[in-house]
Amino acid sequence: MAKYKVEITGLNTNHIKVLKSEENLVLFQKYQQGDLSAKEELINGNLKLVLSILKKFNNTKYNMDDLFQVGVIGLIKAIDNFDLSYNLKLSTYACPLILGEIKRYIRDNTSVRVSRSIKDIAYQILRYKDEYVNEYGEEPTNHQIAKALDLEEYKISYALDSLRDPVSIFEPIYNDGGDTIYLLDQLADTKEKNKDQDMIISLNRAIQKLKERERNILRERFIIGKTQMEIAKRLNISQAQVSRIEKSAITNVRKLIK
Repeated sequence: MAKYKVEITGLNTNHIKVLKSEENLVLFQKYQQGDLSAKEELINGNLKLVLSILKKFNNTKYNMDDLFQVGVIGLIKAIDNFDLSYNLKLSTYACPLILGEIKRYIRDNTSVRVSRSIKDIAYQILRYKDEYVNEYGEEPTNHQIAKALDLEEYKISYALDSLRDPVSIFEPIYNDGGDTIYLLDQLADTKEKNKDQDMIISLNRAIQKLKERERNILRERFIIGKTQMEIAKRLNISQAQVSRIEKSAITNVRKLIK
């Protein structure tokens, strides 16, 4: 049997017992009947599921002991929520939950570091705004703030943004029961055009073979730089529909380029 190359403090990962599917089934039935020792056996007998997923993170900066503990929490959640009516192996059901728990932990504990000087400017702006409102009964304009604090005007919103919590571009913002719309879909594409002429020629040929609506949406999204919401308003359809058409168009382009 191949050894797991994940080192966990105080645990010999090469000698962990691995339960067979039949053993999992028997123990799970006992656990459903209230036998908590069976749950303990299920957890200990499926720890290598956690280790197999941790191998993906083995060469990263994250602490393997911490990720292992988080992965075990995912395993416990899987055991608690598993149902024999799913007609799945416990391992099949548990792996996505373990991975999801680890990714959530990494996301929640990975911070974007903002310069202390930028935050200090933000606090100065907030103090000035409070003083101004107390004295005049209304908020100052950015021009007034910039003049009073001797700042360039563009730095005001930049500094205030530093106080906000970061949001993943893959944060789901809408789901109509079908395709999920992520924050990424709301952002306009402002990247430079591809300089690879051969790719541009192939891309143009593929785009010309698309349906007119698909072609127009790709042009507005990635050439003009509109958001999906802006396109949806123009076409008088939902953003979810724009998202589906865009994804279908991209899939078709990839097939035509290959």
